[in-house]
This record gives sequence, structure tokens and C-alpha cells, in this order.
Amino acid sequence: MATTADIKNGLCLNLNGKLVTIIEFQHVKPGKGPAFVRTKYREIESGKVVDFTFSAGHKIEVVRIETRNYQYLYEEGDGYYFMNTDNYEQVFINKSMIENPEFLKEGVICTILFHAEEEMPLTVELPAYIDAEITYTEPGIKGDTATNTMKPATIDTGAEIRVPLFINTGDKIRVDTRKGEYSERIKD
Repeated sequence: MATTADIKNGLCLNLNGKLVTIIEFQHVKPGKGPAFVRTKYREIESGKVVDFTFSAGHKIEVVRIETRNYQYLYEEGDGYYFMNTDNYEQVFINKSMIENPEFLKEGVICTILFHAEEEMPLTVELPAYIDAEITYTEPGIKGDTATNTMKPATIDTGAEIRVPLFINTGDKIRVDTRKGEYSERIKD
């Protein structure tokens, strides 16, 4: 069993039966009273961010997690199939475990966090950027570029994002999967 002295960013804990990841922490030693550790953690299952304070020396249960690279294969029902790039083993992941599933492209390499003792997948992290092709967007109006205006566009994964007016159907762009936003146009 670990104590609050072992808390660091990225540490995974079992807290009240829920798996959580520490985002921020601060050891506080006030002039009067006992020391404590102020933390901010993310619940892995729900994604909710919570502030929590531990008293100093409090016992915590550390959970060992592993990150592995998996290649996205295809969607089926309410989930997705991924393949381990090392041993070609396939795993099914529910849609709720992926933050932005609309940006998944066939063949893209994702990072999956696994509970090491139980071999259970916890979350799927998409690459920060994907390259996509615009499948549909309204044509831009010539001379309408005085401001930084955006228009809706559909990319080849089926997701709809906002792009600048100069982007046309068939253009290749780079998309930030964390924010779901246009990043830049890719020149051939």
C-alpha cells in the first residue's frame, strides 16, 4: 500500500471502487494543523474531473496500468475492433471508452490504456492529429475573406467540422482530434 507521499501526476488509483488518474496535486503544510494533499483527478470510466483532499499519510491503492499501441480495424454495432500491432490479437472496445470516436479512420494507430492485473481496457487515446479528406462542403464565396469565417464541412470519417472558406470538396486537411477542429490544409 502506498501513501499520499507517493502521489504524482498520471498516477492511477482505486478510490472508493472507481479507477481515477491524478491530473494535479499539491502537498500543503499549513502553519497550524496537519498536512494534507490537495488533488484533482479524472474518473477513467466517466471522464469527470473531481477535486479531492487527502490527509497526510493516508493509505492509497495504486493500480498499475499499461499503454499499448493498437490499430483500428472496423466498427461493429456499438463498439470498435482494434488489433495489437505486436501479436495481432484483436480487442473489442465500447464506443463510450473513446473520447472522439467520429475521428477514427481505418488503419490509424491508437494508444489503449489497460488495467495490468485484470488485462481490461480502460480508455482509448486517438492520435493528436489525423489527415482527412473533405467529402462535402459548400463552395466559398469569392471576396468573402475579410474575417476569419468558417463553414461546415464533412470529412471522410463522417464527422462534421468547421473549416475556413477557402477549403473545397476533395481538399486534404489535418484535424485536431482532441478539440475536433481544423488545423491546417495539406498540400499534395
